[in-house]
Amino acid sequence: MLHVTGIPAFSDNYIWMLDDGQHALIIDPGDATPVFEALKKRQLSPLAILLTHHHNDHIGGVDKLLNEYPVPVYGPRDERITFLTDPVGEGDRVRLNELHLDFSVLEVPGHTRSHIAFYHDGNSALDRSLFCGDTLFAGGCGRLFEGTPKQMRHSLNKLMALPDNTAVYCAHEYTQANLKFALAVEPENQALQQRYQQVKAEREAQQCTIPSELEIEKATNPFLRSEQKTVRQAAESRAGETLTEPDQVFAVIRDWKNRF
Repeated sequence: MLHVTGIPAFSDNYIWMLDDGQHALIIDPGDATPVFEALKKRQLSPLAILLTHHHNDHIGGVDKLLNEYPVPVYGPRDERITFLTDPVGEGDRVRLNELHLDFSVLEVPGHTRSHIAFYHDGNSALDRSLFCGDTLFAGGCGRLFEGTPKQMRHSLNKLMALPDNTAVYCAHEYTQANLKFALAVEPENQALQQRYQQVKAEREAQQCTIPSELEIEKATNPFLRSEQKTVRQAAESRAGETLTEPDQVFAVIRDWKNRF
């Protein structure tokens, strides 16, 4: 069995570390210091680094880590990530035999133009798991810094096609704020009401709310529910006009969240 650790960084980031008690995989290390501390505490040797996108809070610690551990770095084909050893894209696989891991790479542009996610189908040491950076959040989705609403909705639909029992490991502790906004969109959604109360209690106890599960996201995350009547009606009320396409609904909801 693998141990999955969310290493806190900055104010709300999680750097994900997967280990078997000897070797470790590091995902999106924006800061090297807490990673060094976690590796030392567990006496682990890193095998590789995975990167989902180029933002500094996801890659800022890579240089220092490579100075100490010259391991392969897998990430999207993007000239802004200068230390990649293994650029990957849609359909590629990342295999780490020592940890018995085999990830599929999914291109999910929207938050950035080259954003990728890593999906593990659960056939080896790790359950079905999605490491999705800032594309899909628990209860939300990333801001559209470089992509369009249509691109992001297409990316989210790609993730929605994964099995319902996929564990969703996003990179930020935004869950409570995201669900507060979701309740503004769908105040009568009982599954959402229950989830918000659960997350509120977890955060009051200073607990991590990640991973989520894809089935829960489909039931409570408004950015995965653009085709639902309740979300469309909320978006139309916000926009003051009839919205005939899910992409239009998504665009209104995303803009609403930006201003919430």
